[in-house]
Amino acid sequence: MADLAPMQREVAQIMRELLQDAAPEANEKISYNMPAIEQNGHVLVYFAPTESHLGFYPTADPIVAFKDQLKNYQTSKGTIKIPYDKPLPVKLIRVIVAYRIQQVTTN
Repeated sequence: MADLAPMQREVAQIMRELLQDAAPEANEKISYNMPAIEQNGHVLVYFAPTESHLGFYPTADPIVAFKDQLKNYQTSKGTIKIPYDKPLPVKLIRVIVAYRIQQVTTN
């Protein structure tokens, strides 16, 4: 993260702290060259700051499950693009992380 521009670094740090709080039993790791959190041997979510947005990668299922709440964001199969000029959707991120925790603890 040291190589990031100040705004990107700040948003990435906020996301990191948010994920630590939303999933206190999860462990941080680097996977696919991105910060990620894992629990029960499964990655819950990944994230990666880019030049124009914060990429949030919760896997494909949450993109479908929360499509109505995500209509204001550009998404693809497993990606949510959060522009830097919008605040982080903290409540939605927490809900998505809780959804992923439930997935990895019931499978």
